[in-house]
Amino acid sequence: MASGSTNPRYTARLRRKKRIRKKIEGVEERPRLTVFRSDKHMYAQIINDVTGVTLVSASTLCPAYKEMGAVSGKVGAAGRVGELIARMAMEKGIARVVFDRNGFIYHGRIQALADAARKQGLDF
Repeated sequence: MASGSTNPRYTARLRRKKRIRKKIEGVEERPRLTVFRSDKHMYAQIINDVTGVTLVSASTLCPAYKEMGAVSGKVGAAGRVGELIARMAMEKGIARVVFDRNGFIYHGRIQALADAARKQGLDF
């Protein structure tokens, strides 16, 4: 959707996103894990907001995800992305993050990604 959309769900998400981002910031010792979900795919990034650098990223489109094998459904795919982002973060020495749900309600795919990342050892 374009940014000037009058879709009430989209504008409500943007309001929630703005409210969340006022409160959290990814710093060196605890970078920000942000998620985005589209209709088909799931994306996750770990960002250091001080330097503005993406430290780790994973999605349902990246080659490492495709090597993990097939999974059924979008919630299952989100869980796999959570496992992948946590594994990649641990390899880079990142164990603690701040979770940014990006204005999305914490259930379904967002919750599956967060739970899978926690199971892999990511602390937030």
